[in-house]
Amino acid sequence: MPPVGKYFRTGGEKRTESEQKAYIMKISVCIPMYNESEICREAADRLFRAMEERRREYDYEVIFCDDGSGDGTAEILREHIADSGYKNLRVIGYENNRGKGAAVREAVLHTDGDCVVYTDCDLAYGTDVIFTAAELTAGGAAFAVGSRNLDSDGYGEYTPLRRAASKIYIKVIALCAGFRLSDSQCGFKAFDGDTARRIFSLCTTDGFSFDLEVIKIAQKMGVKICEMPVKVLNHRASKIHLARDAVKMLSDVRKIRKKVKKLNI
Repeated sequence: MPPVGKYFRTGGEKRTESEQKAYIMKISVCIPMYNESEICREAADRLFRAMEERRREYDYEVIFCDDGSGDGTAEILREHIADSGYKNLRVIGYENNRGKGAAVREAVLHTDGDCVVYTDCDLAYGTDVIFTAAELTAGGAAFAVGSRNLDSDGYGEYTPLRRAASKIYIKVIALCAGFRLSDSQCGFKAFDGDTARRIFSLCTTDGFSFDLEVIKIAQKMGVKICEMPVKVLNHRASKIHLARDAVKMLSDVRKIRKKVKKLNI
């Protein structure tokens, strides 16, 4: 797949010299939300400041997708964005809770950027990773998966027990799913824009297992997947219950593998 970014149009055709001088790569940041009323305004403020600081290098949009929150998250954030005058930030969503996969998919399919990234509302990996991912995309990377396992300090302040449990969980899932990524469940991923929109147009998984579907579809499409080191900078309690969700995840793996195998890509 032709690289997209500083030297290429979204369709893959090389830019002329005059086009290149006038071109600014656009980054689309997707943030899924479910009952995030306590942190959504801070997330918007942090993302606005970070993206504006690099405005001479990148155009951008930030799309928050509310996954049917019951605490008024969408309304709170819309009001905050309007009051703050954040013109490149917007909130989309739907009424009934469907799952993180549905929220990420909805956001991605509303993007038009050259580089599409998604990360959680707590911005666990900070904002600098967004620009690292954009540089990878500009260099030709079609799909970059964040990994906490590529850096000895990647898990930040995780307790030793949670770190060990997470690593075992990831290895079991990767083995069952049929890939060798070191951290498939990391909440930060980045794509060439066209690749992101094509992959997510084929996705149907609404829950936490959606990451596996994304990876399996990318594999079937022949998309080269690279990993990039990330570090947990903002640690909070996970919404995933490892024992309960691992069982469901393994069940989902089987369903996803069968479903992707049938796709005509």
